[in-house]
Amino acid sequence: MDIKPLAAGLSVSAQITPTDMQAIKDAGFRAIICNRPDGEGADQPTFDEIAAAAKKAGLEARYLPIVSGKVSDADADAFDTAMTELPGPILAYCRSGTRSATLWSLAQATKRSLADILAATKAAGYDMGGVVRRITNGGKTPTDKGDASFDVVIVGAGAGGIAAAASLKARKPDVEIAIIDPADIHYYQPGWTMVGGGVFDAEDTARTMGSLIPRGVKWIKAAVAAFEPQNNAIVLDGCRVVKYTRLIVCPGIKLDWNKIDGLVQTLGKNGVTSNYRYDLAPYTWQLVEGMKEGRAIFTQPPMPIKCAGAPQKAMYLSGDAWFRRGVLKDIDIQFNNAGGVLFGVKDYVPALMEYVRKYNAHLNFFHTLVAVDGPARKAWFDVAKPDTAVERIEMDFDMMHVCPPQVAPDFIRVSPLADAAGWVDVDQSTLRHKTYDNIWSLGDVMNAPNAKTMAAARIQAPVVAENIAADMDGKAPVAQYNGYGSCPLTVERGKIVLAEFGYGGTMLPSFPKAIIDGTKPSRAAWFLKEKMLPPIYWKGMLKGREWMAKPESVTAK
Repeated sequence: MDIKPLAAGLSVSAQITPTDMQAIKDAGFRAIICNRPDGEGADQPTFDEIAAAAKKAGLEARYLPIVSGKVSDADADAFDTAMTELPGPILAYCRSGTRSATLWSLAQATKRSLADILAATKAAGYDMGGVVRRITNGGKTPTDKGDASFDVVIVGAGAGGIAAAASLKARKPDVEIAIIDPADIHYYQPGWTMVGGGVFDAEDTARTMGSLIPRGVKWIKAAVAAFEPQNNAIVLDGCRVVKYTRLIVCPGIKLDWNKIDGLVQTLGKNGVTSNYRYDLAPYTWQLVEGMKEGRAIFTQPPMPIKCAGAPQKAMYLSGDAWFRRGVLKDIDIQFNNAGGVLFGVKDYVPALMEYVRKYNAHLNFFHTLVAVDGPARKAWFDVAKPDTAVERIEMDFDMMHVCPPQVAPDFIRVSPLADAAGWVDVDQSTLRHKTYDNIWSLGDVMNAPNAKTMAAARIQAPVVAENIAADMDGKAPVAQYNGYGSCPLTVERGKIVLAEFGYGGTMLPSFPKAIIDGTKPSRAAWFLKEKMLPPIYWKGMLKGREWMAKPESVTAK
């Protein structure tokens, strides 16, 4: 924890944790302001967790989230009001402290000289050069000139962003590319199912971001506030502007934990867990190992979600562990799915149903989780069967694995790039934006009707790279995406049903049936998942090595 004073009564810091509260109290602070929205980072504690710890330590806490780095005039006013209303000294925090420093700078614009504001923020290690421009421009950010300019800018350094950068660099070595992402850590998220099943260690799924950015690619460590596609401009946290000739948008998906009443207050305790968060996946395995009897609920929200098979993967691996320990007969497994089918591609359902029966799991369709009371071990579901009035039911649990509702990131949903549902609006074949022809998108954030999986991004990245390279040469799109996605369904420890499919549920197997028959559980598929896919990810996909990912050529219509 690195606390930096800005002025009498106010200091700022990067992300804090509940365990920091006593130290903050001991340092003399009386109040905390959170400027970071919940759900920005996979291992980020929620504000409710922070607030509970603050209250216990005798501190006041206020939530003033700044969506994806976007600081409005109203945000600055709210921050100024909070500074007046809360007892001082106050500690404000966000991911890095920049948003908090920016809010203070804007709030002080009419109270202090520009020189004083800049001196204070510089002494604390924050560059407010962007705010200077905003103040002198009446609170608006000019986009006619950028602070930096690149041939290609990529928003998001997840699987899709890094792979697209590496693939494009392999085709056009001299192209100037920048990746924008504020995260320090890059996660191999498909590994979290294995962490929750006691197979992988969480630490093995994480690498420093700096170690993965492709050679020759500029990393801009910042959050995106807004897009101005008419000006080929991106506005960053702190109001800096980056210009581009071509843009790739792939910031991933937002896990909307707050949509379920009471969930954030109980995550990581009271038997409530989720493999969708890095810091919670080990807790899943802890619960599975410790459970000898009782009810285990596994939930799946309405689509779309990333890795739609992950909720039932957790169920199968848990059931297998209980089966092997001989306690399965005493455990009531309930799979509560907001949808109406076990899996969207019917060819794989028979094999999955064999394991549903093996683990004596009860399938409850059209059940959407709406509220949780962790201490009471109770959950409420809205049951919305076709042609039937919605009914709210209560269920007790001893363990509950939650898959949260998921939406496009906030800064995407409010941008000109989004469709009516909030996803980046692309042509599903070329992955080019339907309105702005110098913008492409891939991964979980775009609106093509495919499965949102890392495997899909692996195929999409070369398609985007190939089409951008063609565009640079003055050519029409040359590559097309067939909707490929893959879901290795971990039905037991040592066996996987390898679902591979494209648009419309068309089966797209990568291997001959003699090697892997995806409709049947196989040890070969487990070996692929456990031993082969992680190095293929780290050493292949993120390095621009397109093993088994050659783009399909555009066919004449």
